[in-house]
Formats: sequence, structure tokens, C-alpha cells
Amino acid sequence: MEKLQKHLLEKVADLHGVPEGAYNIRENGKSVDRKTSANIDIVTKTDVQGIDIIIKPNTKNESVHIPVVLSKSGLKESVYNDFHIGENCDVVIVAGCGIHNSGTDDSEHSGIHRFFLAENAKVKYVEKHYGEGDGNGKRIMNPTTEITMAANSYMEMETTQIKGVDSTVRKSSAKLAEGATLIIKEKLMTHGDQFAHTEFTVDMDGEDCRANVISRAVAKDRSRQTFLSRINGNNRCDGRTECDAIIMDDAFVSAIPEISANSTDASLVHEAAIGKIAGDQLNKLMTLGLSEKEAEEQIVAGFLK
Repeated sequence: MEKLQKHLLEKVADLHGVPEGAYNIRENGKSVDRKTSANIDIVTKTDVQGIDIIIKPNTKNESVHIPVVLSKSGLKESVYNDFHIGENCDVVIVAGCGIHNSGTDDSEHSGIHRFFLAENAKVKYVEKHYGEGDGNGKRIMNPTTEITMAANSYMEMETTQIKGVDSTVRKSSAKLAEGATLIIKEKLMTHGDQFAHTEFTVDMDGEDCRANVISRAVAKDRSRQTFLSRINGNNRCDGRTECDAIIMDDAFVSAIPEISANSTDASLVHEAAIGKIAGDQLNKLMTLGLSEKEAEEQIVAGFLK
């Protein structure tokens, strides 16, 4: 793999070499390297582009890496990946996409990930998106995540997009059975003329299920962001959605938290806050010798940490 592809893998999957455990690396529309384990199988789909990741029951302390890198201008693809996580598992799944576009044509990756968690399964899912390149072609990423959680399962999902993505529509949906817990943490930054739309829909169907959807976003320059979070409490449950955004320059941010209680035993909370960096924060850091720009960068980095 060339130096550029290795650089993108480091950005989206923190990989400095061949990962431990099972993995599938996709480069410019093709699978270029794959490894399975005794407990984790990766199978190529026959009807559409993508893979099935099958994790056997009781698999613990193992990981799966499935990064995607695009370095050819004008390449557009849709990839369908299904994750089948067996009972009593405890695993980490690392995904992400990096696009380098130095050409004039748009490059686009649409990743559709479906998760099926069996009873008592536990998953930490990490997904990063990154773009770079000095061409006029856009870097477009449209991730879709669909989650089905059985009784007493647990999933923590961390999504990060900090730099270089010109346009993104990010849609996630989940259905929770009794006792299931879902935690979603999103970190997002846009700049220039970039556009980002995030949409979460969580159906809390089972008794005593829990959901917490948290978004931290920064919009700079002339970029635009929209955030929509729906939590439907259909049983005795505890749900919360929270969006905090920093707006700078001539940017635009719209946050729409939506909660619907379809049961008298549903406990739901929503919060949304959009504002600029407080002047006292800037002044405090500037008294320590930082320029205004350096102070802003420090505050943004801490906010998205």
C-alpha cells in the first residue's frame, strides 16, 4: 500500500501498520487485505458491494477494523456492511473513511452499516471521517447506521468528523428491546462552504431500555449544519438527547431535538444550545500569551475532546 493510503488509514482508524485481530481494508472500491479469526468471520456479499461480519457468541476482548480509503478522483461507491454480534460478546469495531481528492471530479463514499446485537452483547463502535486534497472535486461522505438491539445488549457509538469533508448526510436509527442501552457521541466540525446534516432516530420499544444521544459541533466560516434527533419512548424507558454547538464567523447551525412519549412510563429529556465562544474565555487565554486565533483553537479543541 502506498504512502498516501497508509496516511489515510492512520487518520480514520489510528492504524500505523497491520491491525491486530480481524480486519478488512477497502481501497478505491476494492477489498485489498483481509484477516479473520477463530471467533470472527468476514464474508463478501454476493448481491451488493460489502461484507458480512459474523462474531460468534461469547467472543470477548477482540476487535474488528474495516477502514475505507479513496484516493482516485471521481470514484463513487455504496458499500453495505452487516454486523452480526452473538450473545454475551464484548468487542470493539473500528470503521471510518478517508478521501484524498486532488482532481476535478467529486469523490463519494456511502457506507450503510447494519448492526444486529444478540442478548447481552456489548459493542463499542468507533467511526471517523476525514477528507483532504487540493483539487476542485468535492469529498462527499454519506454514512447510514441501522442498529437492532436485543434484550440487555449494550452499544456505544462514537462518530467523528473534524476536517475536510465538503458534504455529508449522516443518518442513524436504532430499535431497543428490554434492558438495552445505547449511547451515541458525535463530534463534528465544518469550515469553508461545507455542509453537514445529522439525523438520529431511536425507537425505545422495550421496558427499562436507555438511550443517550450527545452531539458536539463547531461551525466555522460559511459552513452550514443541521441536526435532528428523534427519540420515541414506546415503553417504560429513559431517553435523553443533547446538542451543543459553537457557531463562528458567518456559519449557520440548526438544532431540532424531538422527543415523543407513547407511554406514561417514558422519561425523556432534550437539550439544545447554540452560541459563540464566550468573550471571557478568549480573554483568559489571551492573558496567557495566546493570540485570539490560538485561543479560539484551544477552546474548540477542548469542546470537541
